[in-house]
Amino acid sequence: MTDQPDPSAPRQKVVRVPGSRRARLTPVAGTDTDPESAASQKPSASAPRGPKGPKGPNDDQLMQDVPPHY
Repeated sequence: MTDQPDPSAPRQKVVRVPGSRRARLTPVAGTDTDPESAASQKPSASAPRGPKGPKGPNDDQLMQDVPPHY
């Protein structure tokens, strides 16, 4: 078994971040460091917001109720 990493391969470095309790790793070569934006994942305006399927006898009341922790 060869679970040993190649010693000549470049490695990520641990970078201390001032004022933070956590350290950060340097990016791996060939990766995209930009986070995915939520703007590209907006739901369409025509998408229905209600439950799918047949409507039950107390669905209207359940949709209007607000949980007590709100």
